[in-house]
Amino acid sequence: MKTYARIMAAASLAAGLCAGASAAEALKFRVIGQPLATGLIQSKQEQPFFENFGKTTGLPVEMDYKPIDTLGIKDTEELRVLKSGLFEVASLRFPQNARDEPTLLGFDLVGLNPDYATARKVVDAFYPQADERLQKQFGVKLLGVFPFGPQILFCNKPIKQLADIKGLKVRVYDQNLAKFIDTIGGTPVPISFADTHQSLSLGVVDCAITGPSSANSSGWPEVATHQMAIGFQMAINGYAMTLKAWKKLSPDQQATLQKAVTHLTDNIWVYSETLFKDAVNCNAGRACETGKQYKLVDVPISDADRALLKDAVTKVSLPAWSEVCDKVNKGCIERWKTAVGPVVGIQ
Repeated sequence: MKTYARIMAAASLAAGLCAGASAAEALKFRVIGQPLATGLIQSKQEQPFFENFGKTTGLPVEMDYKPIDTLGIKDTEELRVLKSGLFEVASLRFPQNARDEPTLLGFDLVGLNPDYATARKVVDAFYPQADERLQKQFGVKLLGVFPFGPQILFCNKPIKQLADIKGLKVRVYDQNLAKFIDTIGGTPVPISFADTHQSLSLGVVDCAITGPSSANSSGWPEVATHQMAIGFQMAINGYAMTLKAWKKLSPDQQATLQKAVTHLTDNIWVYSETLFKDAVNCNAGRACETGKQYKLVDVPISDADRALLKDAVTKVSLPAWSEVCDKVNKGCIERWKTAVGPVVGIQ
């Protein structure tokens, strides 16, 4: 019996070692990062996390991190690249990948997230639905979700209110935002973030939408004259890992990895809010700490502007998204209304 017990103990130990990565057989996961051009969240939070992952977590895992704009991969292709197995982890750009998976837009419809507190509640409510969909369609697990922060308006022509973009060409980054701009009389122009500076400079577009810190880091205020700090969306993004890579880790290792990513995203939520306020000041030439000072005209936000954006959820963005999402993901909108509706007062 003692011999049998020793054999069973040895077998159990061997099984435990095989269930996850050991120090002797460290895993290497290839990671697609946010573009360098997006600024401080990428350089101060995300990149250090992945480059020091093994050291800070104690896991036998090396994260081979590369910003997407150094890889020759389009940010609209991240889900396809993960599904193909070329990379194991991605800092997933939700708006840009919404053409492949429209469900992702449910985190951040135009006008849905007027502030950070609301956005956090929306994210928590919608997370399970989005994760389930990504696992089913692309074989990837959602590990965490974070905001770049309110996406605001920059123009190189004088504006005094949101309605003044009527007749102007406006850079957008997803279909939902494009629909909203179209309904208020602007011409939406889908342009990559990296190409927007030049497009503003050459007059390809008159206005463009992004976060104030990203705009500052990429020099948009050099080719713009006005900023309007009304948040169209919160620029929700997330971290995704292929299920194949996830299953190479033992349950304990999975828990450690998940805890680390959750800590990262919690930090980004706090950092993003601080960064947003400071970057708006930088762009307008006020005292600030995180960016370069410019002298953009700060366009005041009126109650009419806020009302126009708030009404967009039920009048524009939700109906537009419904058409697209339900077509590829049956029942998408009803599930969203069940989960998110109570958070934002939509039935």
